Amino acid sequence: MLNPKNNLLRFNYLVNSKNVFLKLCYFFSFLLLFSCGSDTAKKESKTDDSKVKTISESSENSSSKKIIFFGDSLSAGYGLDDVNDAFPGIIQTKIDSLGLDYTVVNSGVSGETTAGGKNRIDWVLNEKFDVFVLELGANDGLRGIPLSETRKNLQLIIDAVLKKNATTKIILAGMQLPPNMGIDYTSSFKSIFPDLAKKNDVYLVPFLLENVGGVSKLNQADGIHPTAEGHKILAQNVWTVLKPIID
Repeated sequence: MLNPKNNLLRFNYLVNSKNVFLKLCYFFSFLLLFSCGSDTAKKESKTDDSKVKTISESSENSSSKKIIFFGDSLSAGYGLDDVNDAFPGIIQTKIDSLGLDYTVVNSGVSGETTAGGKNRIDWVLNEKFDVFVLELGANDGLRGIPLSETRKNLQLIIDAVLKKNATTKIILAGMQLPPNMGIDYTSSFKSIFPDLAKKNDVYLVPFLLENVGGVSKLNQADGIHPTAEGHKILAQNVWTVLKPIID
């Protein structure tokens, strides 16, 4: 006959053995997981150090002077397949072909007004620029913003640039409006740019869209934003003023 007491002892032994085995499994699993995690952390740490070193070396080796295009959709290349087809990108290509030590920074924002530019100028000026191309005002005119406000905002931007670095060369890109905005308004708007250029003794591109504005084949379907071919002409309009400064 089976002894109930012996059966109970055997059962308890098996249960305890199983518990010990499970605990050992958990323990070794934990050690394995900890070991893998430690190796991964070391690898990640090594990778991060490598990235920091690369960025640091790149910054130290970069001695190029900088040209910023601070503008709206014209600088940003609105509607183009490649932003490098916008006139700032074309100018960078010209600079590279001549072996000049300048890097173009495109800070164009589609829809930007002079008020928007005034609000973000301090952030942009955290970096040092040797040439500052100010291309704003068109959206003010198209929205019928008071001319006094546009003039004031452009002046504040110029002041901020010179306050940050008095040696920065500033180029002001002139703009004109279509006649449907009214003769008085369009005429006064056009005069803002040469007036400010003279007052502040800065360089002036008389009319950024010269030979492009109003030419249907050089503009996109909206009749406002230039095509890639149109941007080549814009680049030349700016280059005429920029080249003597940096050459």
